[in-house]
Amino acid sequence: MNAKLRVATLGCKVNQYETELVRQGLQRVGYTECESTEKADVCIVNTCTVTSEGDSKSRQVVRRLNRQNPDAKIVVMGCYATRAPQEVAELPGVAEVVTDKRELPDLMSRFGVIDVPTGLDGFSGRHRAYVKVQDGCLLRCSYCIIPHVRPKLTSRPHQHIVDEVSRLTEAGHREVVLTGIHLGHYGVDWNRNKPKEEWIRLAHLLRDLCELPGDFRIRLSSIEATEVTRELISVMRDHTNRIVPHLHLCLQSGSDSVLRRMRRRWGTRMFLDRCELLKESLDKPAITTDVIAGFPGETEEEFEQTLKTCEKAGFSKIHAFPFSPRRGTPAADMPDQIAKQVRSQRVKRLTELETKLRARYYQQLIGSDLELLVESSKDLVEMNRGDIHLGDPNKNMAGSPTDRLLRGTTCRYAPGELLVPAHAEAGSHLLNVGDLLPVRITSASDNKLMLGLRH
Repeated sequence: MNAKLRVATLGCKVNQYETELVRQGLQRVGYTECESTEKADVCIVNTCTVTSEGDSKSRQVVRRLNRQNPDAKIVVMGCYATRAPQEVAELPGVAEVVTDKRELPDLMSRFGVIDVPTGLDGFSGRHRAYVKVQDGCLLRCSYCIIPHVRPKLTSRPHQHIVDEVSRLTEAGHREVVLTGIHLGHYGVDWNRNKPKEEWIRLAHLLRDLCELPGDFRIRLSSIEATEVTRELISVMRDHTNRIVPHLHLCLQSGSDSVLRRMRRRWGTRMFLDRCELLKESLDKPAITTDVIAGFPGETEEEFEQTLKTCEKAGFSKIHAFPFSPRRGTPAADMPDQIAKQVRSQRVKRLTELETKLRARYYQQLIGSDLELLVESSKDLVEMNRGDIHLGDPNKNMAGSPTDRLLRGTTCRYAPGELLVPAHAEAGSHLLNVGDLLPVRITSASDNKLMLGLRH
């Protein structure tokens, strides 16, 4: 077979993982990725519906692929396809709508895949690999549509995950990100009607993954504060050489009254206590979060409480976004919807606070020893007139290489830059994109860390 494939993914890390799984399955039976100018025979679109903007972007991608590949069979999957299958089926060029991600093995079988993959062998175009460990969410937060489109709580077999991480690290991925729709509920579906001493949870999986050989690090994706247990923190503390000291704890609001309207399971005191426990147990951990601005009925006083909670938590990054009503959720029909202008203004204020908190956290890291995952590498070229620019010294006879600029992400989820002198004694393996480098923070701006090599 010499069929051409094109894929497009919107949304979360779980979606990106599932797209990659389908891609690798189809490659097993001869499908190859299209070059930019080639026409595809099959297009796979993995959609998002977490906001109305996700729906809109998903439709735009389908229409664009149909214009660019008029003879292609377009297969649409993902949360938008699950929520509105008829709406998706009516889009131009759509030949099939997959309404349940559990049908992915059947989808691949219909394309001739006999040996359906149970996991990934690599992650195309990425230095860090995502590993989906579970699916589904049982919660019913009043603003969220995802439990309606992914309601079935399902944990992947333990050994499948261990084997997959082993393959990914052997393939050269130096960072593995464990992800799920509700990551902290890994194993919950197996534990029903079992005594607590027989439960399997995320901490058990982490401990086993830490025992795998190789030079790699593990990062956890978004997790609820209530599921950052003492056992989980203990595993992170005992394996600092393997698990990065970074957690993304979903706050959503720093006001207890708003949290109750959101139907969240905890209040700000518990959240802040968990942040404090992390800081006491780990070395300068990075704590990042999501915050919804302008939830229905949110008063100025409640928003001010959110700002104060964020300040107390000391987040290094805040993903702030305006409330987006999703049809079918209780929040969409709540009274006192907040005007768009007010929502936007509150996002701006959160972003301003984030800048201040991030700069404060980066200053605390100066002098610390970290790891950098190298994601880009550029030659710096010194010109005859003495100035420096990025370029290729082999293509510019007037210039000579001086330093090499490496950029990437540190274990604290902060962007970092490292200048390596051309005459450095370091082995060439240190300059490869995708490597983990031992570094020390020499200085910091409000948006990145400047690094030096540790020897």
